[in-house]
Amino acid sequence: MSEIGQVETQFQTIATPEDPFLFRDGAKLDHVEIAYETYGTLNEDGSNAILLFHAFSGSQHAAGTNPGVEKTEFWTPECEPGWWDLFIGPGKALDTDRYFIICANYLGGCYGTTGPASIDPATGKRYGSAFPSVTVQDVVKSQAKLLDVLGVEQLVAVIGPSTGGLSCVTFATLFPERVRLVIPIATGVRTTVLNRIILLEQILAIENDPMFRSGEYYESGAPETGLGLARMISHKTFVHLNAIERRASKDVVQPEDRFSWYRAHDHVESYMLHQGKKFTDRFDANTYLRICEMWSRYDPVIEANARNPLDLFQRSQEAGHQYLVFSIDEDYCFYPEEQAALVEALKEAEVSHLFLTVHSEKGHDSFLLEPDLYTPHIQVMLQNATLD
Repeated sequence: MSEIGQVETQFQTIATPEDPFLFRDGAKLDHVEIAYETYGTLNEDGSNAILLFHAFSGSQHAAGTNPGVEKTEFWTPECEPGWWDLFIGPGKALDTDRYFIICANYLGGCYGTTGPASIDPATGKRYGSAFPSVTVQDVVKSQAKLLDVLGVEQLVAVIGPSTGGLSCVTFATLFPERVRLVIPIATGVRTTVLNRIILLEQILAIENDPMFRSGEYYESGAPETGLGLARMISHKTFVHLNAIERRASKDVVQPEDRFSWYRAHDHVESYMLHQGKKFTDRFDANTYLRICEMWSRYDPVIEANARNPLDLFQRSQEAGHQYLVFSIDEDYCFYPEEQAALVEALKEAEVSHLFLTVHSEKGHDSFLLEPDLYTPHIQVMLQNATLD
């Protein structure tokens, strides 16, 4: 049982016709809502806040139990437990007795934040393919606007695992004066060739499903086969292959309502088909494509409007940032070399940092499942940032 208990998603409008949201590529929206949750209590001067960015298919629901969220049809029982519940609560890595934790759904998301599945007030129909492309800068700017509304001028820390770490680094370098401690976990400093290829495979899986209809499928039925295949392509990078073998039930179960064109021959195939099938119930294909593109295009220098990597991280040096960089030795999604590249950039800019490697057989998923490997270091660094 979570110490946080039952929580409720909140919504905040950050763009109106009088003050539209401007995307990096020049597009704009006259109405944008951000879905978010908070844990703990904001102190009187607003100085104890931590901003947490979720990973690729995560949501604003990081801790406690949330039985349902308005403005989304993608909330399934799998979404009800907080995705970082092991890390958030009294005495945990993010101690709610001391800190006020904020977690928001990405701009373009499908869990309540304005995205392709949302209703366009101008037409009364879903945005669909008309929803703009989203960059990490757009996600960061939208959440900075949320902080403005909440009365948070400066954060104790910004934290992001996996793709959330891309936003973590970009927030720190785009708004260096607004944060003291930066904690990117199992992430990278630029998207690798391998990840761009894997992301392209996922994009093509969705776009080549006949049900995709160029993104206009909300009335005719979602591209479930393409989305399920995309999830299977990505899932093998999130979970250590040995763990997939262990997790897979020894029973071979063939889905009858979806993917029935292929007969599973062993328990691993059955497991992967199940992962793809259940994912299609809780995620929107258009959102999936926006995040794939966001990740594939990521370059922190461009996202933060810097001249080069040295100029980028000198902003952190001048702001007095501390970085706590976590690497996972058996990570097949963001390989350890990617965190090492980030650390080299920090060294060149003379940014204070601590670089730790977690030894785990759980692969990329370690940051979700093994709080004991991360918590002591996070607690000490947060304490130091608070004292500063």
